[in-house]
Amino acid sequence: MSHKPLYKDTDLVLSIESVMKSFDGFRAINDLNFYLGEGELRTIIGPNGAGKSTFMDLITGRTRPDEGSLIYHQDDGHDMDLTKLREYEINRLGISRKFQAPSVYQQHTVYDNIVLSLNKDRSVLKSLFYRVSADDREFIDEILGTIRLKGMINNLAGSLSHGQKQWLEIGMLLAQQPRILLVDEPAAGMSDEETERTGELLLSLEGKHSIIVVEHDMEFIRQIARKVTVLHQGHVIKEGKFLEVANDPTVKEVYLGRQKHE
Repeated sequence: MSHKPLYKDTDLVLSIESVMKSFDGFRAINDLNFYLGEGELRTIIGPNGAGKSTFMDLITGRTRPDEGSLIYHQDDGHDMDLTKLREYEINRLGISRKFQAPSVYQQHTVYDNIVLSLNKDRSVLKSLFYRVSADDREFIDEILGTIRLKGMINNLAGSLSHGQKQWLEIGMLLAQQPRILLVDEPAAGMSDEETERTGELLLSLEGKHSIIVVEHDMEFIRQIARKVTVLHQGHVIKEGKFLEVANDPTVKEVYLGRQKHE
């Protein structure tokens, strides 16, 4: 089944078409078509082995497709073929990824973690003489408010709870001013309260960034879902609103039903 975009071309930030990827004879991605709108919050679900991690790896350049195209539509009207770029080049375009395990500078304060992540020239000389400007401080303060860590700016990142570290890392990515934000299982290992706050955080970013969230927690998906894409055997089998997807017989068979038995 092929899924065509529901947007005008000018509203798209990412177009993935007819993508194939195999590893040692195993087809991880199979004729994948996927379209992401400007400012959209999209959730991706699917059983283990559905191709979710490979999907993220393809977008960020960690791996390359065997066939197909991944086109990034820049806000200046130019299109970039992501399959021709290296990881750091894709990151510089404004595509950032958060992995499941939080990665923060443990021995630095919350504030310094954000400062170190600012989208600045990081050459040795520039870094030695860099001073935080008034505009930078205002931007950092805005980020700290968004991730709700304003009262912890002098705390070492290593002393934070798991959920707080996840929020800090999201803040560090926001400091890079990404246009597309890829978030991998942000609710994993969180308390119910932390999970709810994480959902609120991601919803607050909707419209400001295009966001793809890969997640297993269906209650979390229910909280943040606008449009859900279901992957199975590297292929999109269903897209739609949460209830449309959750009640789909094929989705129940390949994912939701299986999840209940795990």
